[in-house]
Amino acid sequence: MKNDMSRRFHTRVITNIIFSTVFACLADLFLVTNLSMLGQYAVEHGKEGSLQAAFYHPDSIIVLLYVLAGIATFSITFLLLQRNSMNYITRLSAAIQNISEGDLNTVVEVVGDDEFSAMAANLNKMVADIRQLMDKERESERTKNELITNVAHDLRTPLTSIIGYLELLAGSANLPPEMEKKYLNITYTKAKRLEKLIEDLFGFTKLNYGKVSMKVTKVDIVKLLSQLLEEFYPNFMDKNLAYELQSNVPAKTVSADGNLLARLFDNLINNAIKYGAEGKRILVKIHAEEAIVTVSVTNYGYVIPKDELPLLFDKFYRVEQSRSTNTGGTGLGLAIAKNIVDMHGGTIGVTSDLNGTVFTVKLQVDFDINKENFGELGGRHEY
Repeated sequence: MKNDMSRRFHTRVITNIIFSTVFACLADLFLVTNLSMLGQYAVEHGKEGSLQAAFYHPDSIIVLLYVLAGIATFSITFLLLQRNSMNYITRLSAAIQNISEGDLNTVVEVVGDDEFSAMAANLNKMVADIRQLMDKERESERTKNELITNVAHDLRTPLTSIIGYLELLAGSANLPPEMEKKYLNITYTKAKRLEKLIEDLFGFTKLNYGKVSMKVTKVDIVKLLSQLLEEFYPNFMDKNLAYELQSNVPAKTVSADGNLLARLFDNLINNAIKYGAEGKRILVKIHAEEAIVTVSVTNYGYVIPKDELPLLFDKFYRVEQSRSTNTGGTGLGLAIAKNIVDMHGGTIGVTSDLNGTVFTVKLQVDFDINKENFGELGGRHEY
């Protein structure tokens, strides 16, 4: 493409040079012919000493004037033919100057199909890329500030409660044993919540910057989910939730990192328990095919608005109604889940309507870690 544009540009310049040369020669020929005829007329009428007669037998000065006239004609013709290109170069130069001064709204109209039009197109693309990069930088700064605000809020709340109850326990010597036990239980619960928040923050940082070692082995996904649901039994009882595991096969082995896979479904089940308490039921379904295993986690609680569904896997994002004492978190659980799915070369999606909120994960049965593209995880993973 570049060679074609360069060839067309050079052809155009050479064509203009040839045209200017021919025009200059014709103009010079016209000038010489007419001035010679004028000189001949002057000589024939006895005006040998006049200026007109000098052109009949031209000396070196007259010849030089003819040459200069030819050069001037060639130059003027060539400049006129190249005028559009020169104006375009001036516009490009002005645009580059504006961009260098920080005006990223500068756009150069792409005209023609030569090297200058390619330069204009590349300049426009460069400006668009810079704008996009700056937008990402601003979004990153906004996200960082939001993280600081969220973390400060979410860590301070349980920490304040822990300090308050410990002060009550330390300052009151005559508390009944039942009250002491209650305060200690509350303190323990808040401390565990604090631990979970900190684990989420460290976990997401490691995943996002490629500092997690993947150890791919054969994992029975049916057995894994069955064990996870059993471990969540106290949580189900606490929320008065029933749960069910459905699978079209009794067992299915996939290539994956067992610990990361457990964390993925731990986050999805925990999310379903948090926001599906109103529905009184959690459904986990496994549909195994030859090459793909599909796992869905369904809760029947609050219906998430459609415009918020694409944002659920963004880091630090939380549905407005979810920010409460009972369910509030760092907003990293689903972002961590998506990163783990990406690391395994799978996909994750969500739908939400009156039939339930469904998180669907698709994983490859035979996952080859050396052939997978890890997308936007950023950084190198250790294997």
